[in-house]
Amino acid sequence: MPPKSRSTSAPHRRTRADHQTETAEDYVEAIAEILAEKSICRITDLAQKFSVSNVTVHRIIERLHSEGLVQTEPYRPLELTDAGEKLARKSRQRHEMVYEFLVAIGVDRETAAIDAEGIEHHVSPQTLARFKHFVENATAKR
Repeated sequence: MPPKSRSTSAPHRRTRADHQTETAEDYVEAIAEILAEKSICRITDLAQKFSVSNVTVHRIIERLHSEGLVQTEPYRPLELTDAGEKLARKSRQRHEMVYEFLVAIGVDRETAAIDAEGIEHHVSPQTLARFKHFVENATAKR
């Protein structure tokens, strides 16, 4: 059983904060991936990737633009700002570490890929460091 925290609402506050950044992280990570693959990213690419409507993506991109993560102009491809690129790199690294940890503890790759997609947004830096330590030790023993 986890230790009691001083405030019983602290875990819930953190979860709510994590949820607020989850969409931004997913979208900048996806934009970076698409740009790496195709050198161009459009709203339709994101709509297809996330299986949502162009309108949904457009609204999210407007928010990311206002947060300084995405550069966009009408009828032009999407670009990440420096802040967007930084967030995409951080998100990708966190995602990869969670995935590698899950595989290292015996989760099959397909399930690990699915699970990492949710866990990556909620893992603390401390836990992530322990995941990394575990993976490095498991790899060294092989």
